Amino acid sequence: MEWGDLAKTIVALGAPVIGQALAGPFGAVAGHLLAQALGVAETTPHAVNAAITAAGPDAALAAALLAEEKWAAAIGAEADAAKAQVVAVADTQRAEIASGDLLQRWWRPLYALELSMFECPAFAVTLLHALWTGFAPAITGFATLSGLLMAYFAARFGVLGVYVSGRTREKQAAVTGQPVPGVVGQVVKAVTRK
Repeated sequence: MEWGDLAKTIVALGAPVIGQALAGPFGAVAGHLLAQALGVAETTPHAVNAAITAAGPDAALAAALLAEEKWAAAIGAEADAAKAQVVAVADTQRAEIASGDLLQRWWRPLYALELSMFECPAFAVTLLHALWTGFAPAITGFATLSGLLMAYFAARFGVLGVYVSGRTREKQAAVTGQPVPGVVGQVVKAVTRK
């Protein structure tokens, strides 16, 4: 017997939240809460099922509802912790943006310069030299690594693209005083206008 096997019984008693939790990926956690509410020492599906049968429908429902309350409290505490974490990250980001730190302001432009002025030209010169001279091992190496190189440069230029669009939105927001939506926000705004 598994925790999911108890789900239908608990839902039929009138406690759908804990019943669905038993059937889901956190069934063992929900089963532990249900076992505590029933006063079962051994937290196994068999022991909990036996306690439900012995307690009768009214007592089992009361225990299941108590387990639902504990489940809701645990989820609420988790949500509060996640909210506090998001607030802390946002506060950190605001402090970094307002700090005026040179490294924070210059790493993205330096990244763009390094990629476009050094890395790509060096790669292109190396590839063209191998092709011009007909150096077979280098040409074979480039051909073998072509998929990896495309993924690498796609990721590098993807980061650069995110930086460029983000920096543009930051500048527009600084001028207007209003947040500027990203690409997804602009698409949603355009679709909802119609």
